[in-house]
Amino acid sequence: MYSPTTRVLTVLELLQSHGRLSGAELARRLEVDGRTLRRYIAKLEQLGIPVVAERGRYGCYSLVAGFKLPPMMFTDDEALALSLGLLAARGLGLAEAAPAAQSAQAKLERVMPHNLKNRIRALGETVTLDMRQADAPGDNTALLALSIAAHGWQRVHMAYRSAEGDVTERDFDAYGLVFRRGRWYAAGWCHLRGALRSFRLDRVQDVRPLNVVFTPPADFDAVQHLALGLATMPRSNTVRLLLHTDLQTAQMELPDSVGVFQPSEDGVLLHSQTDHLGWFARQLMRLSFSFDVQEPAELRVALREHAQRTLAQHAA
Repeated sequence: MYSPTTRVLTVLELLQSHGRLSGAELARRLEVDGRTLRRYIAKLEQLGIPVVAERGRYGCYSLVAGFKLPPMMFTDDEALALSLGLLAARGLGLAEAAPAAQSAQAKLERVMPHNLKNRIRALGETVTLDMRQADAPGDNTALLALSIAAHGWQRVHMAYRSAEGDVTERDFDAYGLVFRRGRWYAAGWCHLRGALRSFRLDRVQDVRPLNVVFTPPADFDAVQHLALGLATMPRSNTVRLLLHTDLQTAQMELPDSVGVFQPSEDGVLLHSQTDHLGWFARQLMRLSFSFDVQEPAELRVALREHAQRTLAQHAA
């Protein structure tokens, strides 16, 4: 339910954007009666915002001609949402994000009432968001260029450095961008490989827009594509498990990055790749349901070793 303060600010926004509105139209948009609307108008005048009321059957409300409104006015809830967003932005791996967020926060605090300012400062000084970062890119050029390209369905020519340091060039249709585990990725169609690919933005060397428009798949999910790609990257060990549970429970108890889940008659098949069987064993030991290891045999050994260590640590 909207508070009276929110409704007063809504009157101001409506008058600013529409110029002139009748009392009946304002009341309809706010879902209030005429008497309540007049109280809101009076409140605006008390705040020093001059409102012109034209009397008569076709009377309207408008702001005094030439009156310059403050560029932004926020409710308490809006200020809280902005502050939380700025706090989160510091952990998004963006170049210069921390000082930019602090600067924006300072500008917000300068126009806040004293009580709200204290609440927002308490939030910033006591709340910590667990968003572990990788190394931030040198700047935000690739993020901005690829987000514009994805939004406008515009193909780009991109230079990309591999993990080994080799630089290749390709045309790329960016379908979407994803922030995951401290890094930014762009997902889309790579014309060099002729397939869907994901690219780390900190390895993008150059992005140039091309005079070509593409049409992305209607059902493309960049987050799902990236999770699947990371889970199926070739690694030292191929893992295949049969989980004795349903798909929803499996996905709830295991991270989506662990592998590909495939429902079957006997439960859920999990296909994965890992370089660390010990880590994989620890993830499996947390499950509330049973499972069968189909491959590799070394994972069974890692599970036994982990179980034995746990028993030994808690032996009477």
